[in-house]
Amino acid sequence: MPFFSYKAVNHKGAVIKGLVESADMDSAYSDIVSAGLNVVNIKRTNDYIASVANKLRARKVNRKDIIEFANNLSLMLKAGIPITTAVSDLAETTENKYFKEKLLSMLRMLILGSRFSDVIAENKLIFPDIFVRLVKVGEETGSIERSLSDAAVHLQRMEDLNATIKRALIYPVFAIITTMSALFFWLVYVLPKLISVFKEMGLELPIQTRILIYISNFCSSYWYLILLFPFAVFVFIKLLRQKKETRYYVDSWKIKMPIIKHIIYNKLLALFTEQMRILTVAGITVDRSLTIVAELIGNDVFTRAIDDSKESILAGSRISEALKKHKVFPPMVTRMIYVGETSGTLDEQFDYLSEFYLKKLDDVSQKLGKMIEPIIIGLIGIIFALIIVGLLFPIYELVSKLGK
Repeated sequence: MPFFSYKAVNHKGAVIKGLVESADMDSAYSDIVSAGLNVVNIKRTNDYIASVANKLRARKVNRKDIIEFANNLSLMLKAGIPITTAVSDLAETTENKYFKEKLLSMLRMLILGSRFSDVIAENKLIFPDIFVRLVKVGEETGSIERSLSDAAVHLQRMEDLNATIKRALIYPVFAIITTMSALFFWLVYVLPKLISVFKEMGLELPIQTRILIYISNFCSSYWYLILLFPFAVFVFIKLLRQKKETRYYVDSWKIKMPIIKHIIYNKLLALFTEQMRILTVAGITVDRSLTIVAELIGNDVFTRAIDDSKESILAGSRISEALKKHKVFPPMVTRMIYVGETSGTLDEQFDYLSEFYLKKLDDVSQKLGKMIEPIIIGLIGIIFALIIVGLLFPIYELVSKLGK
C-alpha cells in the first residue's frame, strides 16, 4: 500500500508530523482523523523513501525500551489497571519521543476498540516478531500479563546475548585494526625512506629487499584498494548469502571457522534453546515452534536441520530423536530434551540449556582475547621479522663496504 506524509494538530495544539500507510488518500485522511488528530495537510510520498524512513525511525526504539514497556505493562495489568490507562501512563513517562508517539497512536487504536494483539501487530517495525506472537497467545489464553513478563525476560536474554557477542569481538577487531595500521604505516611511510637511502648508495639489493620494495610500492600506489578490500569481502559474503545455493556453505563455514566458531556456534545454540523455551512456555505446539525458530535462527545449516527435525516429529518421532540425527545439535542438548520429554519438564530443560549456552558464550568472550593474542603476536612477529631481514641484508652489505 502507498505511504502518505501528513502534518496534523492534536487536542493539545501540538503539531505532529508522520507517515501513514493506507489504500488511498481518503482512507489515510480517515485514519488520521480517527486517531484524534486535525489534519493540516496530507500528500502522497515516495513509497521506497517512506519505507526506508519508517525503518530508520523505528530503530530509535531500542530493545531496552521494549523490555521496560513489557515489564511495566505486565505489572500494571496484574495490579488490575485497565490496559488503556496503563498504556497512557507509560506513554507519558517514556523518554523516547518516537516511542511515545507510537504508544499514543496505539492508545487511540485501543480506545477505538482494537485488540491489543492487533495494535502490536500493526507496529512490527518496533516490536520483534516473537513479542507479537507471545502477546497474541497471551490474549487468546487470558494470560496477557504473563505473556508480557515472559516476553520481557526473553528480550533481556537476547540483549545479554548481543552484548556478550559485542564484548567478545571488541579485542580481536581492535587488535587486527591496530596491527594492520602499524604494518600499513611501515610499508607506506617508513620503508620507502630507508630503501631510498640504500638506492642512493648504489647497494645491490637482495631478493628479500626487492620483494619489500614491490609490496611498499603497491601499498603506496593502491592504498585505496587495500582500504576497500575488507568492505569488498563483506559485500561478497553478503551476496553469497543472498543465493540459496551458496548460503548453506557460507553458514557452514561460519560454524567451522577456527576460534570464531566458538562464538557463532554457541550463539546459535543459545538462540535455539531460548526461542524454544519461550515458545514452549507460551503453549505453542512443537511443530509450530520449530517453524518459527527456523525462520528466526539466521543460519541455513540450523534452519535445514530444524526443518528436517520438524518433519520427523510430525511423522511420529520424539523431539530428542529427531534432533539427534543432526550433528549441529550436541549430545547434551538431545539428552536434556529427552529428559524433558519423559518427565514433562521440557520448558525447564530448555531454560537450563539457554542459561548454559549463554554462560558458555560469556566465558568464551572473556577467554577470546587470550586465545587470539598468541596468533596476533605470532603474525606480527613473522611480518616484522621479514621486514627486518629485508632491511638487514643491505645494511650488512653497507657495513662490509665501509669496512673495506
